Amino acid sequence: MTQPPLGFLIVFLLFSFLFISNSYKLWFKTEEYYKDLYASLTNEKIPLPFKGFFLKRLENKQSWLFWQKAFSLLGIVAVVGMDVLVVSAYLG
Repeated sequence: MTQPPLGFLIVFLLFSFLFISNSYKLWFKTEEYYKDLYASLTNEKIPLPFKGFFLKRLENKQSWLFWQKAFSLLGIVAVVGMDVLVVSAYLG
């Protein structure tokens, strides 16, 4: 297998950082994260598809929080695992 280009590595790690940053907000700044998300969905100036669907999911905050954290854990494991694989492919 060939070594991935440095640009790919940087972009890949940047997207990983964004995911980890959002996961951090979800886990450690939950109320702020929830309020920001709710405010963005209720902002009339931003046309978002499926806005009603996502607002309905936010109505039951405890259920929303449980499922967000469950998928976040799964995502963190996947993202960190892929980071390790991509960096090791670049170095090897």
